[in-house]
Amino acid sequence: MTGYYATTLAGERLRRCYEIAPPRVQRYLLEEVRFVCRRLQPSDAVLHLGCGYGRVERQFARAARLVVGVDTSFDSLRLARTLIDPQLPCSFAAMDAARLAFPSNSFDTVVCIQNGVCAFHIDPRVLLEEALRVVRSPGRVLVSTYAERFWPDRLDWFRLQAAEGLVGAIDEQATHPGTIVCRDGFSVGTMNDVALLDLCAKLGVTPVLTEVDGSSLFCEIGP
Repeated sequence: MTGYYATTLAGERLRRCYEIAPPRVQRYLLEEVRFVCRRLQPSDAVLHLGCGYGRVERQFARAARLVVGVDTSFDSLRLARTLIDPQLPCSFAAMDAARLAFPSNSFDTVVCIQNGVCAFHIDPRVLLEEALRVVRSPGRVLVSTYAERFWPDRLDWFRLQAAEGLVGAIDEQATHPGTIVCRDGFSVGTMNDVALLDLCAKLGVTPVLTEVDGSSLFCEIGP
């Protein structure tokens, strides 16, 4: 969430990335949110890490009692506040997912989707530790990354973003399955099932891994 997503790929530029997403990517984005919403209860207080411009807060708020979105980009958060229906139970705050300002046991569900576990460029162990700290028991932490077979579609989407100047040109030599590298310094990897299981084992928790739509891989910790 720091760095590139806080400054360069933020606000309207970030919004444009989703506007140009091809149909297969649009389906991935839809199915990822649907998976989360099916796990929410009407009484839930939900924390969304890396909320960006509030792209999914509306859907979460219709399935839960309260949604709090946090991000480090002030541009994205300003846009989120203008786009959200003021009648919905949503709020936004500038905050680093590695250093959450909330007390322990504050939320029923903590959500970190669309590969935030890698895109934030913070230690995944710290990210998950903080998520587990602020979720109350019995609660649920939902973290997603990309499914391995979605790689060609993911790369195509980033090439579209590069063509519009939203991210730097793709460094085709440095880019390889699972990791995208751009010539302006932007890079983002992914985690597979083995890496997620190893991460959870280090934290002493047992996750349920679920591949959704052949495009995302969810790590679910909770009841």
